[in-house]
Amino acid sequence: MRAHLGDQLVIESPATGAARRDGEIIGLHHEDGTPPYDVRWSDSGEVTLVFPGPDAHVHPSPHAVPGSPIESPGTADAAGNRSVPSSSGPAAGSGDFGRWVAAERRRRGLSLETTAARARMAPEYLARLEQRSTAPALGTVTRLAAALGTGVNALYGAGADLPPGQGRALLHPRLRDLAPEECRTLLSTHGVGRVTVSTPEGHPAVVPVNYDVVDGAIVFRSMPGSVTAAVVDEEVAFEVDRLDEEMSVGWSVLALGRASIVTEPAAVRRLVESAHGTPWAGGERTVWVSIRPRSLTGRRITPAEE
Repeated sequence: MRAHLGDQLVIESPATGAARRDGEIIGLHHEDGTPPYDVRWSDSGEVTLVFPGPDAHVHPSPHAVPGSPIESPGTADAAGNRSVPSSSGPAAGSGDFGRWVAAERRRRGLSLETTAARARMAPEYLARLEQRSTAPALGTVTRLAAALGTGVNALYGAGADLPPGQGRALLHPRLRDLAPEECRTLLSTHGVGRVTVSTPEGHPAVVPVNYDVVDGAIVFRSMPGSVTAAVVDEEVAFEVDRLDEEMSVGWSVLALGRASIVTEPAAVRRLVESAHGTPWAGGERTVWVSIRPRSLTGRRITPAEE
């Protein structure tokens, strides 16, 4: 048996031949791709060391993993440092490794010292890695991925500039509807969502906005005269979703309601004081738009066992 990083290990039931468990191979212990493997199981997210038996099969990944010695991608220098190829399309370039490690560490709220201890390396060495443009040996990358609780692909930045959802689907996905209360929880208090609008030419459009949730209403800032400020008294749709590329799971929430412009000075002042940040798009966005949902629906994709 041989495998590549990103391949799927499937354990089948000896009685029925149906898949009993599956997971992504995120760590190799031999350069020729032979067992054992570090596997992140799709049903629990747990990473374990696996010595596959006769009921195990490897399903190739549709996406090559940069830096895998089995794929022999990129080029290596005398120290064995491997640059990341760009053959997979408009993904992050070969100078992104250190930046991606640092970004993933900060996103998870981990200090340099904690991450280094988990990866069994000196903090000084990790600090140098975060300044490097090329990836170290595969074993080091695998330990970093495990320490950060992510996949090797994430550290290489593979697919960073691609639309989400291009990863492999679960073998046995479960799609279920969400109750309104769960939708409200997932909508949370702030983030980035998409609102439907009509352009001055009468064409439909979907615009991403930074939003907050205040007293059950979805609110966001816009510029006078913009398409998002022209939705007053219109019925609109507002959508928020989250996707986990590593686990091929996710959810989406759709809110329907009438949009209005907040004009009462005290209400505007309260929105300004409670805002979590400024819109990413910048500019003088002084118009507050409020959407009071009359309908909240959502769906979640999980493994069938959950």
